[in-house]
Amino acid sequence: MPMRIGTEMPSLEGATEWARGSEAEALAGTAGHPTLVHFWSVSCGICKENMPKVAEWRDGRRNEGLRVIAIHMPRYPVDSDVDAVKASIEKYGFTEPCAIDNMHALRDAFLNEHGYVPAYYLFDEQGKLRSFAAGERGLSMLSAALDRLLASRNSSPVEVTR
Repeated sequence: MPMRIGTEMPSLEGATEWARGSEAEALAGTAGHPTLVHFWSVSCGICKENMPKVAEWRDGRRNEGLRVIAIHMPRYPVDSDVDAVKASIEKYGFTEPCAIDNMHALRDAFLNEHGYVPAYYLFDEQGKLRSFAAGERGLSMLSAALDRLLASRNSSPVEVTR
C-alpha cells in the first residue's frame, strides 16, 4: 500500500551512502521547507529525461522555499555500482543531497514496494506528504500540487513578534 496523504516523511536512515551531502545535511536543509523527494535509477530512461525539470524546480523555486532530496534506487544488480551512480550525479548536475539506496531501506521506508522510478514525493514544510506521482507523467501530475503548496506557503501571513 502506498503512503497516504498526510503521512510524515519517513526516516532517511539506512542509505548505503550519500553523495552531495549527508543524511544530517539533507534533514537540516529541508527542515521547515516544502521538500520534493525523488527516486531515480541510472538505468531509468524516464528518470534521465525528467532530471532537467527536477533541476529547474530545485533551482528556480528555491526562493519560494522548495528543497529537493534525491534517492538512487537500483532496479538491477548493475545499478548498484556506486561509482556509476556518482558519475551520473556529476553528469546530470545534481546539487541536492543524494542517498544511494542499494539495500532498498529507503524504498521500503517510503512504501515504494513496487520500486517505481521515477517516483516523486512532495512534502509540506511540516514534513507531511501532500502529493505522490510516479512514472513518465509523474512530474506533470505533480506540478499543480507543487504550485498550490508553494502558493499557500508564500501567501501565509507572517507572524510578527515584539
